[in-house]
Amino acid sequence: MPAKESQKICMDCKDADAILQTRHRHYCGACFKRFLSHKVAMRMSKFKQMKKSNGQAPKLLLPLSLGISSSVLLQIINDDIERQFAKTFVNVGFEVHVLVVDAQSGANDDVYDAVSKAFSRLSFTKLPLHSVFEYVSEMGKIIAEYANQKFVDQEQATNEDRLTAFRTAISSPTSRSDLDSVLLTRLVVEYAKSLNCETVIWGDSDTRLAAKTLASVAKGRGASLTWSVSDGMSPWGVNFDFPLRDLSKPELEQYLSVCEELSGLVVPDAHISEDVLTKNLSIDDLMMRYVRTQGEKYRGVMANVSRTANKLQSTIGSDDPSCPLCGGLVGNVKGNSGVTVANQSSDNYSAKFCYGCMRSRPESSIK
Repeated sequence: MPAKESQKICMDCKDADAILQTRHRHYCGACFKRFLSHKVAMRMSKFKQMKKSNGQAPKLLLPLSLGISSSVLLQIINDDIERQFAKTFVNVGFEVHVLVVDAQSGANDDVYDAVSKAFSRLSFTKLPLHSVFEYVSEMGKIIAEYANQKFVDQEQATNEDRLTAFRTAISSPTSRSDLDSVLLTRLVVEYAKSLNCETVIWGDSDTRLAAKTLASVAKGRGASLTWSVSDGMSPWGVNFDFPLRDLSKPELEQYLSVCEELSGLVVPDAHISEDVLTKNLSIDDLMMRYVRTQGEKYRGVMANVSRTANKLQSTIGSDDPSCPLCGGLVGNVKGNSGVTVANQSSDNYSAKFCYGCMRSRPESSIK
């Protein structure tokens, strides 16, 4: 009778039983959390160096979706802050504000309340997505000009009704998801500027960044890769940083499984059934599904997608025209149908917007 297989031992502490595996190494729960935290700490160290240079702790804004990735980032950052406060001489290297954007009219109010209580050292703000009309004062004019005859902005209506009417005018799931992302980014940026935050730290994993890279190219937004998935300056004068870019979504899910502090504080990812027709999914959902499935087989290949995108350098000059909606470059970008910005100029409204936004315009004929 064969002997019972012995339990694997954690390859880091050499003491506890290993319960998790990643990158060909076995970890106990504590060592796995320490491994992921170290990856994030290396990315966040630049902000501590900034404080040493000028004596001021940089202000950072963390957009929290209440999902797995951004919640894990919040937990790791909070753990670091708590360790600093436990020392005799407190030296926190940065100041973090947390923003939750509510796109579903209070659907996760209970989770938000629990999170804000659990992380009491941090300041929290919750804003509805339609508050983009308040923080971006010209947004009503922009979307009215953008949608042309397909949408009439009723300024006397509530901001919630205005946003609902605008989204209703967009029939394609891809276009609706694309514009939701644009509006979310604009709101986050303007709120960050209102707090004098110099950097937005996004909770996008390596898996998410790879999916965003592929989706952006497919949607005609390849020019935005130098800031939408890369560490650096955005078109609005606020830096974007992605501290989780060295970690995959499965690794963050493993972290969550051994992190008792996050129990009950995370909204599960929406499950997309395999039976859903492809035409009913957005490009973002399709690319995320693709990266998740292929990433399990070829993790190195998927990781190289976001790493390569992060090496891209922007060639946009300060005098180059930018899209008033998404901030992207308005240039001579040719699409599959041969439509260019130059031959869109017969429409005054279309000449102002980038190719990616024009593809998402209500009833757009651009392919």
